[in-house]
Amino acid sequence: MRYISQLALQDPETKMVFIAGPRQCGKTTLAKNILDQPFGGSGIYLNWDNTKHRKLTLAQGWTDDQKLIVFDELHKYKRWKSLLKGIYDVERDKHAFIVTGSARLDIYRRGGDSMLGRYHLWHLHPFTLDEYPENLSAEEAFRRLMEFGGFPEPFIKADRRFANRWRRERFERLLTEDIRDLENVRDISLIGLFAEALKSRVSQPIALANVANDLEISPKTAKSWLAILERMYLGFSVYPFAPKNVARALIKQPKFFFFDNGDVESDIGAKFENLVACHLLKRLQYVSDSEGERNELRYLKDKDKREIDFVVLRDRKVDELIEVKYADSTISKSLITYTKLLKPRLATQIVSQLDRPYTKDGIRVMSVLDYFSNKVW
Repeated sequence: MRYISQLALQDPETKMVFIAGPRQCGKTTLAKNILDQPFGGSGIYLNWDNTKHRKLTLAQGWTDDQKLIVFDELHKYKRWKSLLKGIYDVERDKHAFIVTGSARLDIYRRGGDSMLGRYHLWHLHPFTLDEYPENLSAEEAFRRLMEFGGFPEPFIKADRRFANRWRRERFERLLTEDIRDLENVRDISLIGLFAEALKSRVSQPIALANVANDLEISPKTAKSWLAILERMYLGFSVYPFAPKNVARALIKQPKFFFFDNGDVESDIGAKFENLVACHLLKRLQYVSDSEGERNELRYLKDKDKREIDFVVLRDRKVDELIEVKYADSTISKSLITYTKLLKPRLATQIVSQLDRPYTKDGIRVMSVLDYFSNKVW
């Protein structure tokens, strides 16, 4: 069972459960495992991509004794929100509902009626250092995450040839199926080139105007396409943080990270930063989903080129500053400066390997294995 399973199992008794996340990160497997749990009756799994299942969904062809109903990829139906709202409002006393999807169920604009107040949202992420199969050591899990990424199939097989083929096929399906069906994009091949251009820019603030110029598209189109790639869970943006007492902080250019670490085509340092970014986002979204806290992941960079890789905000206040260095355990000067200035609860430098963690002037220096060894779930 995955890390959100136990808490997600409690929610169908009160509201619908939405499980959102990247394509092939394990949402369907999780939903089917939940179906095997006791709900006072049987359940039914309905996948919108299956013709028979689609007809059953539209005809509401389930029985009263099927207490748990799982809708998979229902967001591909243009009027999915109205359909689901009507079903839930009429039948919520008879059934529990789980809805999974690889586009952002919480914000996706297609469909009419609002679902506000009718569901709890859970985000499912690929494997990380605080969640991986028990038969592996932490060191082996880290090696696989860096080389193959955290998606279950390539991570478990740990075969480079398989991982390369899996990654290409996933990327092509995302472009030719998900984006084609759900978004108004005229040139699918060009948005594919846009996504490819981001792979070599991981860990860098992205000047969308420059990317747009390279592809001969407008900056407005580039901004729109970045949002599409986020909605399709290819990756996520981390935006700059500009505290009031930092007058020269950047305020516009986002960084873009990929959910699949294998997508990163930059150097090893950028690949390592991408891995840490995915881990941090997974933790923060878990806490937000389970506890209702308002958490944000940002970065800080000023015009003097002093940079903090990640700023963790809790209720809009700086909670932790995190610097990521693949091989350098010497504390970053930028981290020292901004720790004194912003006075976070925690300040941490994460490195790939470290014989012995240490703390100096309130700043922790830790290996990535130590930092993510304490599970939050």
